Amino acid sequence: MSYASKAGRARVSAKNPQAQGVCDRCGIWENLTSLQFQYDWRGTSLQNLWLRVCRRCTDVPQEQLRAIALPADPVPVWQPRPENFDADEIPYNTGPIGVPTGLDINAVMPYDGVVMKPFAVPLALLSILANGTTTIYVSCSAPHGLINDDQIAVQGLSDVNACGFFSIVMYTPMAFVYTTANPVAAGALLTATTRMITCLVGLPRGSTQIPQVTE
Repeated sequence: MSYASKAGRARVSAKNPQAQGVCDRCGIWENLTSLQFQYDWRGTSLQNLWLRVCRRCTDVPQEQLRAIALPADPVPVWQPRPENFDADEIPYNTGPIGVPTGLDINAVMPYDGVVMKPFAVPLALLSILANGTTTIYVSCSAPHGLINDDQIAVQGLSDVNACGFFSIVMYTPMAFVYTTANPVAAGALLTATTRMITCLVGLPRGSTQIPQVTE
């Protein structure tokens, strides 16, 4: 009749007796010399968890618990020569230099968002008037929903100088104005083919309005 060894996996020798111990994880008897301490990462170093476990129960230290040791910052460069971006952008900020090439009202893509304002939305135009200067007055039959520096794309007016891409200045919830580069003859500009929609054009650094062409 056989029976399970009461010494578990421990080796028993009358000539070379060794202490026995229980694995803190699986609870099986082993020779104490076969049990090793369990370590794991704490910060940037390994710390003894004071668990003596057998070889089968020993875990590899978890790298996700290891803190990232960042290297020292590099030594600053002595007398650096960075690009003077402010000086490079001065022509864009000092006056009209020309509408960016390639802008087309038919290329304005709509954005069906909730947070951002949708683009390519046609405005309900009532009248578009010029007073002989560079200021154009626009009246709508419904609230336009625009604020200062919002942008519009315009085509089909009776004077091409008032067509293009412009930043607006809100006048009332039903009216706003925009400024052209060249004076526009006084009179009504609205025609049967006029189209005015909201848009968004990238601006040069430091600019709040779309640059215009002066001819």
